[in-house]
Amino acid sequence: MGLAQGKFLPTNILMSMAVELTKVPSTPGVYKFFSNHEIIYIGKAKNLKKRVSSYFGNSFKDRKTRQIKLLTDNIETFTTKNEVEALLLEQMLIKENKPKFNILLRDDKTYPYIFFSLDHEYPGIYSKRTKQAVDSKFFGPFVSSEAVKKSIKEIQKIFQVRNCSDTTFTNRTRPCIEFQMKRCSAPCVKKISKTDYFEDIASAKSYLSSSDNQTINKLTSDIEQASKKLQFEKAAEIRDRLKRLQLLREEQSVVTLARDVDIFSVHAEDNYLGICIIVVRRGKIRGTKTHLIKQAHYDSLEEVYQSAVLNFYDNQPDIPKKIMSTDALKSKDLLSKVIQKKYNVKVNLTHTPDKSIRPIFNLCKINAKQVIQNHISKEDKYTFAFNELKNAMSLKDNIKKIEAYDISHISGDHAVSSCVVFSNQGPQKKEYRTFNIPKELSGNDVGSLEHVLERRIKYYDDPNIKPDIILIDGGKTQLKYSKSVIDKSIYNDIEVISIVKGTNRVRATETILAGNGIVELDKYSKAYLVLQEMRDESHRFAITAQRKKKRGSIKKSQLDLIPGIGPALKNKILLKFKSLKNIKSANIEDLMTVRGINDKIANLIKQNIK
Repeated sequence: MGLAQGKFLPTNILMSMAVELTKVPSTPGVYKFFSNHEIIYIGKAKNLKKRVSSYFGNSFKDRKTRQIKLLTDNIETFTTKNEVEALLLEQMLIKENKPKFNILLRDDKTYPYIFFSLDHEYPGIYSKRTKQAVDSKFFGPFVSSEAVKKSIKEIQKIFQVRNCSDTTFTNRTRPCIEFQMKRCSAPCVKKISKTDYFEDIASAKSYLSSSDNQTINKLTSDIEQASKKLQFEKAAEIRDRLKRLQLLREEQSVVTLARDVDIFSVHAEDNYLGICIIVVRRGKIRGTKTHLIKQAHYDSLEEVYQSAVLNFYDNQPDIPKKIMSTDALKSKDLLSKVIQKKYNVKVNLTHTPDKSIRPIFNLCKINAKQVIQNHISKEDKYTFAFNELKNAMSLKDNIKKIEAYDISHISGDHAVSSCVVFSNQGPQKKEYRTFNIPKELSGNDVGSLEHVLERRIKYYDDPNIKPDIILIDGGKTQLKYSKSVIDKSIYNDIEVISIVKGTNRVRATETILAGNGIVELDKYSKAYLVLQEMRDESHRFAITAQRKKKRGSIKKSQLDLIPGIGPALKNKILLKFKSLKNIKSANIEDLMTVRGINDKIANLIKQNIK
């Protein structure tokens, strides 16, 4: 059935929905809400009738709930034996259908591990992603590739194991820079014996699989043993490793006595959800993963925690025996049962941190809040800047959108103009545009600006496109002629300003000009900095477009004028020689190596490429 536009569901649909609700059983299960044959929301419930009916009452908990009610024109329910099966089915269906109103935290990439290539004569240490059950060659998981890279560098500094490819290893004839930096013992050129190298590999694995204290104790013992055997050079080498390890410990901001635990934190603020996950393995933080969800719909934080936990473990097989949430969960027993049933792992789900884990527990809570604050701060930056500019220009209305323009050319050729768009939420890159400048105007910045603005204002009848302010990179002359284009149009309520380069083009000496004179802005104000940012962005975008145009003109220049060279052959030539300069330098024989070029065409190329 269709859904009419308006504030409320049509009476016939409401009556139909009431009939449908009477058919919903009071059992555990999963429900689907449809709109025009599309699934828009999937949920689970201990009591389907009670939960589904709650969406169609007279009150709305949030805007998303109201939207779901207004859009829904059909309902399907699936009964399950218990709530555990309901939650498992819900997660599976959400994964398959990805409904627009469900909280989707899914990252389809697997999580990276540290991997030792133990089947090689001299094993290396690498990053590797896997969904398979891991063995003694794998250590992790890490929540990001950056965390893996950092850990590999730590291990290389301490144990000097190789990170190069097997091909590079086989073909080396002298040590690489990693050896010079004391991050590899250069087994490729036999700077270390196989026995000693395997001892280092074993030590590196021990370091990853045990606490730092165990590694420190072992290294201390190795120093003593080497000294007793009068192996003073070896003792000195181990002592250097020990110093690097102790220094590394001092650099680490968080040290925990906890072994294996994953910590989940959810923070709700306004219409945002911030989620943070911290992974700890063998007493070391393997990384932090965060999610920001805008305009989220959820019945409770319990639902968000359930999604976060189950989605997280969907792509990695390593589940610790202890999982922590920073909020008390009524459904912790349910979630534990689901994990056990789905992954065959018995977990202890708790929200009470002991002394060993409390610093990281608190860090997780802070990060969940911070992911929202970082986003809000970014938006506030532009909102605040726009308000500052509004006040400085004595404008009545709020500034919602600004367009910035720049002209780019090379000695008058290949001229283009950029148009970048900023709102109070920052750069709107989907709205960026470029304009080709006619050849007769190339090198004429004033004429080019007039041309571009005359073309652009044709689109201003759409209120979503029309800006409040136009920013020009230029001085009084550019401002005067640009403003005249706008003033003569029906859009003369748009303000035009320019940013004028300072003395010797020194940054922070620019002047902001408007039609009635200088706009007084502090050089460190958000408004001034954002106008600089817009000028720089328009310049960057113009340069990029201009270079693209130049490359295109090269491709269709002199080669297109040579008889016998069509588009396919031209592409082969450019693919082979890369540039006209290289084509010009090539001899007849080189040119004839391109399939399709005979002696005649090769000679024509030599005659025509200047």
